[in-house]
Amino acid sequence: MNLLVGILLIVTSAAAFGTLGILGRFAYAAGLDTLTLMALRFSLAALVLLVMLAIRHERLPRGGTLIRLVGMGAVGYVGQAFAYLSALKYASPGLVALLLYLYPVFVVILSVIWNHEPVNRVKVLALGLALIGVALTVGPEGGQLPGILLAISAAAIYSVYIIVGTKVMQQVSAFQSSAVIFFSAGVTSSLLMTVNGVHLPKAGTGWIVIAAIVVIATVFPVVTFLAGLRRIGATNAAMLSTLEPVVTVLLSALLLGEILKPVTLLGGGLILAAVLVLMRSEMRRSALEQVGEGHS
Repeated sequence: MNLLVGILLIVTSAAAFGTLGILGRFAYAAGLDTLTLMALRFSLAALVLLVMLAIRHERLPRGGTLIRLVGMGAVGYVGQAFAYLSALKYASPGLVALLLYLYPVFVVILSVIWNHEPVNRVKVLALGLALIGVALTVGPEGGQLPGILLAISAAAIYSVYIIVGTKVMQQVSAFQSSAVIFFSAGVTSSLLMTVNGVHLPKAGTGWIVIAAIVVIATVFPVVTFLAGLRRIGATNAAMLSTLEPVVTVLLSALLLGEILKPVTLLGGGLILAAVLVLMRSEMRRSALEQVGEGHS
């Protein structure tokens, strides 16, 4: 049951994260720039989480756990976002998205090296299907070397973020960890925004978009991702997260009028197939473990 809950949490998180690209376009249309959007997104999300912690009577983490969470936010989250958004200046969105979704490969490698996590043939098959699906879904085009290197850096930073998060989440709740991550990310991005200049929304609708980004594309997906990560581990969480571009592409068609090409539908189908293969394998493994425990 715990495994199923974890899978559903990660899938839900991926779907919510998939709205960020669409909401981000609306935010830019409202007059925001990248650093202002990052600063408002993380700072307001931190405020929401701190209120939720007070309601739940939970304290902020301390000691080494607090330091690791601050690093995840100030370095990991901000670094990944900045590298990704900067890469878009030198390479097509499709290529950048494809390179970002190399992170499940990095997560698998790091999980084997650091966590000694086993990788079976089913996971390799699911990973391959997911990567091919992402490539077809985002339709990669060319790009300059700086864009390619920045996008790969974003994937590498995010993979380390996930590995570190797997360890930290054994010690704190998803609300505690998210509050610290958002707060530290908010402080860092606000400092960068101050240097670059503040560009606030030109109309009230821009603030509505920011509110949607904070709640739908930030607080909710990060909390559910960290809660799911705690239950199913880094490798499974990374592979299930490849559902995110499928959601983005579907929303682009529904809300922005973009045309879905047959190759895009094929890519989305492969990603869904990868998720189903992984879910079936993990559920079967969990059932066998429960049977074994019952006989012991």
